[in-house]
Amino acid sequence: LGGLRGGGPEVFSMAPVECPDTFCEDVRKSGEAPGLMDFHHGTTTLGFVFQGGIIIAVDSRASMGSYISSQTVKKVIEINDFLLGTMAGGAADCSFWERHLTRLCRMHELRTKERISVAAASKLLANIFFQYRGRGLSCGTMVAGWDKKGPSLYMVDDQGERFKGTRFSVGSGSPFAYGVLDSGYKYDLSLEEAVELGRRAIYHATHRDGASGGVVRVYHVHEKGWTKMIAGEDVNELHWKYAKDKGMVGNE
Repeated sequence: LGGLRGGGPEVFSMAPVECPDTFCEDVRKSGEAPGLMDFHHGTTTLGFVFQGGIIIAVDSRASMGSYISSQTVKKVIEINDFLLGTMAGGAADCSFWERHLTRLCRMHELRTKERISVAAASKLLANIFFQYRGRGLSCGTMVAGWDKKGPSLYMVDDQGERFKGTRFSVGSGSPFAYGVLDSGYKYDLSLEEAVELGRRAIYHATHRDGASGGVVRVYHVHEKGWTKMIAGEDVNELHWKYAKDKGMVGNE
């Protein structure tokens, strides 16, 4: 950079240790700092089936331990016009492999002249994860969509395990989200009630889980595809809104 015009140094100073490039790994192996490289991921994603289709709701915070790297992560992967995937775990792992799934689903559509089923798409992802089991992948995903059999919701983890269900929540904030889901879920919810349940569940998870936060995004999967119901609503604003609805100040 031409000597960094302005009088700055030409290179960054390295840490005063013997091998700066492997310092963290060397300390971890020595046992002098237990947990140094044990970074904890955090997120909250949820999905549930109701009479009008499927609701998918997510937060947008990316973190590594106590470090918050982003508040605007897009944790819903739009696989095609009828399929959605969610991200929980390692952002790079989830993003790469779900985008790879997008390519596989498109190739299937070109070969067979019809859209891939939700079951088949989730099975493709499970097979990929199974092949890489034990290699360090960190993924907890959901695949939701509408096909010839109607709405389907699957959860796929990095061990290659795959489950079909009507309610899932994945991530560090999932225990809090499940509490709200269990208390408010019923199959015959209206669309407005279902969207509000997803939004409220994500908000409460972000309020109690420090690794979740940012904005709430809510999608509705239906027979004509999917619709983004809430593009991004700040959880801080939701906190004051819900407090006001209860007749509270919000700082209790």
